[in-house]
Amino acid sequence: MSRLRIVRIGSINVGAGEPPVVIAGPDVIESERHVLSHAERLKAICDRVGLPYILKCSYDKANRTSRESYRGPGLKKGLPILAKVKRTLGIPVLSDVHCREEIAPAAEVLDVLQVPAFLCRQTDFVMAVAKAGKPVNLKKGQFLAPWDMEHVIAKVEAAGNRRILVAERGVSFGYNNLVSDLRSLQVLAAFGYPVIYDGTHSVQLPGGLGKASGGAREFVPALVRAAIATGYCHGLFLEVHEDPEHAPCDGPNMLKLDTLEALLQQVNAIYHTLNG
Repeated sequence: MSRLRIVRIGSINVGAGEPPVVIAGPDVIESERHVLSHAERLKAICDRVGLPYILKCSYDKANRTSRESYRGPGLKKGLPILAKVKRTLGIPVLSDVHCREEIAPAAEVLDVLQVPAFLCRQTDFVMAVAKAGKPVNLKKGQFLAPWDMEHVIAKVEAAGNRRILVAERGVSFGYNNLVSDLRSLQVLAAFGYPVIYDGTHSVQLPGGLGKASGGAREFVPALVRAAIATGYCHGLFLEVHEDPEHAPCDGPNMLKLDTLEALLQQVNAIYHTLNG
């Protein structure tokens, strides 16, 4: 394996030998109060456990099963909310971007720009995100083998950016189903950048509810523990909500907020067992 880079995000180092970063939050902005409340509680949990924290919350969910699905407040209303959370709590923030027109304004606020899984093969878009100069979280497409991500990484490097995270989020396995092949974490780590395991999207059932995606959140804890135990996982991506059953999108695969601390305690214990 090539030597793993350390990626600096705010005051957080992500990579080998560093505690696993927790990238977590509600799937999408529902209101300023809602995202601020969740971020405050998530930061407190991570502080107690002793793991670094980055807020993940989307200002727009462009990839929806149905055009009727809730997408969020959008770029113009959503970015100021994320900026306020960042300013109020002093934490880095991450959101996905979906088109080149969004990149410049998003880069003014976000600490990490995320390339959505379905867009990871769009060469011009990926390189434009990379040229913004911010750390980039590359979500591996559900349709890709892990070794295919080497070419996506090379596009970001060609744009002059080596502040890269690579996220595993499961692979399509028949209709409306994803599975996690944890071998992919080792494959992705061989490319020399920190690997993030997306434990909640990995249990998504795309389109499984007809007009929306289903999910099987009961499998998240086991998969997260297993991912950390491989020794090739440098962070976790977890969508978390105080009331997933009534969340406007991705509720079936989101973790309930009051279950997170116990899981992160286990994650921390596994990390320290591996690293002494």
